[in-house]
Amino acid sequence: MHRVRRGSDRGFADHGWLKSWHTFSFASYSDSNHIRFRSLRVMNEDIVAPGAGFGTHPHNDMEIVTLVLSGALKHQDSMGNGQVLVPGELQRMTAGTGLTHSEFNPSSDTPLHLYQIWLYPERKGLTPSWEQKAFDPGQRQNRWQTVASRDQRDGSLLIHQDATLFLTDLQPDCKITADIAPGRAAWFQVLMGSARILGESLVAGDGISVEDVRSVEINTSDGGEVLWFDLA
Repeated sequence: MHRVRRGSDRGFADHGWLKSWHTFSFASYSDSNHIRFRSLRVMNEDIVAPGAGFGTHPHNDMEIVTLVLSGALKHQDSMGNGQVLVPGELQRMTAGTGLTHSEFNPSSDTPLHLYQIWLYPERKGLTPSWEQKAFDPGQRQNRWQTVASRDQRDGSLLIHQDATLFLTDLQPDCKITADIAPGRAAWFQVLMGSARILGESLVAGDGISVEDVRSVEINTSDGGEVLWFDLA
């Protein structure tokens, strides 16, 4: 069983300095048909204007993963972390018992394009923590690269949930397979380019949820970058 979530059907908010597309219900966007998928609660695609950003705000009891597609993101938090996130790197923040942070686009002329993803943690009340890592783009060309996992395998970011995140950068006319264990589910999000998944033609911004399927083939004629969530 699968279900396509078209990027053009997502919730959308235009704040001038921020354009944001919401795969699931978020802020003022509420859709009873799209609240969450298993532990995946938020997937926002944001474009932030130069010099703008999110002021200091709180989070708790959420695993937050940030992926920059273009531009740069300046992060600062109440744990004392402050770093710039650029393409090729991912950031993970365990909000746990509570923290505050700010995020902004430090460039004076280049927009910031990013995905921010929230997953429910395996339990509440975790100790807040943060990490950021660079991942070799060559290691995901036409294959899956593990970028976040419960056991930090292959040098991936730690997330406190029975979930694993993989990236692939498919070259034109290439294909890849995702094997899904019994009882687990998958969400595939096309970040850039295009891909064909389970007979569905998807473009950047589109996603597809998959349940009760053991193997999924992904192919592309023009090339595409895909994020795969393997979820309990």
